[in-house]
Amino acid sequence: MAVPKRKSSKARARKRRTHYKLESPHLVRCPQCHTLKAQHQVCKECGYYKGKEVVVKAAQ
Repeated sequence: MAVPKRKSSKARARKRRTHYKLESPHLVRCPQCHTLKAQHQVCKECGYYKGKEVVVKAAQ
């Protein structure tokens, strides 16, 4: 059975974990209403996706 010969140090373990971090969501501007929205998703404000109205929003 493979068993480590020595305990790995804290620094070595933490170096390995440097890439385990949170990323901010990738937001883009909607071409119709210019609000921030998630990429490749329908805009929650105006209901458009790729220049076409996908979700009909009620006039307020």
